[in-house]
Amino acid sequence: MPTPPLASGPEGPGALRPLLDTVLHALQDGTRARGGPLPAGGPDAVAAQVRAAVGDVLPDEGHPDALHVLVHTLATGSADPAHPLCAAHLHCPPLAVATAADLAASALNPSLDSWDQAPAASTLETLVTQALAHEVGAADALVTTGGTESNHLALLLARETHGPRIQLVHATNAHHSLGRAAWLLGLPDPVVLPAPTGTLDPATLDKALTDLRGPLLVAATAGTTDAGLIDPLPDIAARCRAHGARLHIDAAYGGALLFSERHRTKLAGLEAADTITLDLHKLGWQPIAAGLLTVTDPRDLAALHQRADYLNADDDTEAGLPDLLGRSLRTTRRPDILKIAVTLRTLGRSGLGALIDQVCAHAHDLADLIDTHPALELHDRPTISTVLFRPTHATDDTVAAVRRQLLTDGRAVLGRARLADRLWLKATLLNPHTTPQDLAALLTLVEGNTPR
Repeated sequence: MPTPPLASGPEGPGALRPLLDTVLHALQDGTRARGGPLPAGGPDAVAAQVRAAVGDVLPDEGHPDALHVLVHTLATGSADPAHPLCAAHLHCPPLAVATAADLAASALNPSLDSWDQAPAASTLETLVTQALAHEVGAADALVTTGGTESNHLALLLARETHGPRIQLVHATNAHHSLGRAAWLLGLPDPVVLPAPTGTLDPATLDKALTDLRGPLLVAATAGTTDAGLIDPLPDIAARCRAHGARLHIDAAYGGALLFSERHRTKLAGLEAADTITLDLHKLGWQPIAAGLLTVTDPRDLAALHQRADYLNADDDTEAGLPDLLGRSLRTTRRPDILKIAVTLRTLGRSGLGALIDQVCAHAHDLADLIDTHPALELHDRPTISTVLFRPTHATDDTVAAVRRQLLTDGRAVLGRARLADRLWLKATLLNPHTTPQDLAALLTLVEGNTPR
């Protein structure tokens, strides 16, 4: 068998060209074969199709059509975040320009654990992370795999700065990754405050901070995963200052509102945080992964310092080679910053802001349709781009069954959220190209699959 071509090097672009054609055809054919936003038949049917296509995972002899077959299989069996009826999760349709940049990153394959593996990528990462950090009033930012890693890092930096007995305080609306991070880091059990309205109440927080002793870390949320709600950040920041508590804000969903002149005021108070989680593979339209953690005091990052002679020897660092090990908990890292940089430069603030304004407007359009629909009930007006609703007079079991039926049929992808002790269907609108007709079709499917 001849030696397979490499993706990079002098012959790389030529070697990639026919393979890219294969991938594009397989993606198009697979998407047409699926037809809707999700493959029909449910988990068993999809698993059977994948097993049949894959066959022997590691055959004695390779198969020349493997790329086409497996990409086609993945496309046929994927949830399509670009489909207007795929609206369950914070799972965005990635921008074509960001996807193309991601391909270049894969072909060039820089590894951001030492300068000699990523000379240009390390400088690009420094420029982009500093610019995004300054956008939220912070001093620096680290690239992460997403909100979960960012939240974990935020708790780690708090622990290393304030000691192992620092206690996390958050409301029931907070992301599950915060509690898991406290457990992984050996911190005391978090103090979890009630949030009956879906957001953290400053008065409730104030009482908790008054009663608790020792170093405290408050985690607020700017864009909850269930309803897209934003905690009252200025009031929370004031309570933290009064009690000397550290503040982390999980803005994985809502942080990108900063790019919109129309919506950025919703994030007033964000600049008061010690650390902020951002996630541009949500409202930034990036291929996964594209997370960041901003840090107000760069001295906090000293906790991440590591020395490995083969990557950042003292004499190399003293001679001017950048030290990259202290920029992450990971060693090998992809240059995920490239797709972010390409997107920021291509669209600019106005282009990103326009996309955010569009999806937020779509959410209000959907809320209007639900509000005037006699068979549907709206939970509340949207804060960002999430809308909760349910069939009128339906039980929670019926709401859950309607969602599963649409998933099994492959006709629509809706999420679920429990608020005010009731189960709601969740539409998270992240596709700027969604039309009013698409929104109406989604509601028609829900109504048509609700038993009366």
